This record gives sequence, C-alpha cells and structure tokens, in this order.
Amino acid sequence: MPGILRLWAVTVALADLMAGGASAAEPPKVVASITPVHSLVAGVMAGVGSPTLLLKGGASPHAYALKPSDARALASARLVFWIGEDMERFLERPLKTLARRARKIELIEAKGVTVLKQREGGVWGEHDSEKDGHAEKHGEENGHDAHVWLDPRNAKAMTASIVAALARADPGNAAAYRANGARLAAKLDTLDRELDGALAPVRGAPFIVFHDAFQYFERRYRLRAAGAITLDPGRTPGARRLAEIRKVIGARGARCVFAEPQFRPSLVATVIEGSGARAATLDPLGARLAPGPEAYFTLMRRLSTSLVGCLKGND
Repeated sequence: MPGILRLWAVTVALADLMAGGASAAEPPKVVASITPVHSLVAGVMAGVGSPTLLLKGGASPHAYALKPSDARALASARLVFWIGEDMERFLERPLKTLARRARKIELIEAKGVTVLKQREGGVWGEHDSEKDGHAEKHGEENGHDAHVWLDPRNAKAMTASIVAALARADPGNAAAYRANGARLAAKLDTLDRELDGALAPVRGAPFIVFHDAFQYFERRYRLRAAGAITLDPGRTPGARRLAEIRKVIGARGARCVFAEPQFRPSLVATVIEGSGARAATLDPLGARLAPGPEAYFTLMRRLSTSLVGCLKGND
C-alpha cells in the first residue's frame, strides 16, 4: 500500500506540474479588426490559439457599430491588431475606452510596410500607379492610403510585426509563433509570384473601381486603373460625378467597372449603361470569406481572378 500511495502522490505531482506548465503557456486573448488582418494573425497563432474577429461579413470599416460581444472581446483583450485610424474609424474611441489594458498594434506603422499617398480626385493619369513619388514609409504625412494589405510585401512585413508582438506577450509560445511566421512569409512570397504571372496578360487594360481601395494591388502588379466612381465610400456620388466617370470610360476605353460587395451595385449599372463596359466585383476586405489563415490568400486570388476574368471577357 505505501508503494501505491507514493506512486499516486508522484502522479498527482506530475499532473500539477504539467497543468502549471500549460497554464504558463496559455495564449493571450487577441482581437483583430478586419478579415485580412485576422487571417494573418490566425496564421501566426495556428496551433496555439485563435484570435477574435470584430468586423464580420459585408460590413464596412468606415461605418461599423460595435456589438456587445465586440465590446466584451476588446475589454478582455491583451493584444489588438488593426490597420489604423484611417481604416477602422469605428475603433478609435473603443480602443481608448474598452481596450485600455490591451497593447494596440497599428500595422500600417509596422517596420517594412510601404505606405502610398492617397490619390487626388477620382480620375487618374495613365501612370499614376507607377510614380515613385507616391511611396513613403510609415504614413508620415496626412492623406495616406490605408489599404496596405493589398500588397503581399506589406502583408509579409505586417506578419513580422504580428510575430514580434505575440512572442513578446506570450514567450512560452514564441517558438511556435516564429515558426508559423516563417511559413507564412514563404507562402506570401509564393502568392506574390503567382499573382504577378496571372495578372501579366491584363496589365495594359484600363478599368474603373468603385472607390480608391486598390492602389497597392495596382502598383504591385502594374495594373491600369483609370478612376473611381466615388471619392468617399460613405457618400453616394451625384449625377455630375457619374457623368464624369462615364466620360472617362469612353475616353480611356475602360473595359470593366468594378463594384464592391459593401456598397450598392446599382451605381455600377448606371455608370456602364450603353458604354460597352462590363461589370464585375472586387472585394478588398474578403466580405464573403470564412475567417481563418487562408482568407488572405483567397482574397488576393479572387481579386486576380475577377480582374483577369472581366478584363479578358472570360467571366
């Protein structure tokens, strides 16, 4: 009996030790703002934990109202990953009031992220996406374009920032975060090469976007956007603005006008009526995608497929 008791005591001690170790390595509660950010964070946390996504479905980050579940997630978060105030306007005040104890990582400020200035107006010159003067580091001036994730090189720099923040907050799982980050970086390099080849046939084809959300994608793959239907996605463009875009379609020979799932597609139908241009959809946020590590890659491939399909007339 004494031997059995000793064995039982050792077993209990080992179980307590293992439980203590598991508790020490428990991942922090993490919140991510939008699907592309959530996807990168989920990729880094794979096998360790799952981040909470705030903005789900087809909601726009320009005008989103927090739900009670969002407020609870922010209040209990240790880390919050977002692009920045120029993108997720709905988060500015909640981050100060609800997520006071959390570390906030503004990914547009991540080391290695190249930030482009917002283009002026809604009609652009043929080489606007190629001018070196549009690039700056870390958005040091006002009026920068916050859609930084649409260049895989930026996504790779953001991933490095995510890895560093998680490893610092959770040293017990740092090795897993770093290994996941390395795999994710390699996948982003492969994606970048894949998209470069897929988009090559439509590099010279002009098109119109709903709003100026795709500058990073255009610049990276040398595409030729001629203009945007609206300057502010939160406001419906007037008749004069729509007439201006119709003129651009004719003058520049734009083959396609792209809607976005977050906004009214009827505006695109109005603009292309009688023009011969085709209509399709580009989704910079992944509104209809299931959240998770693959969402970013699916989002980028769908942008490529939609552009190629419409501009080549294959959709």
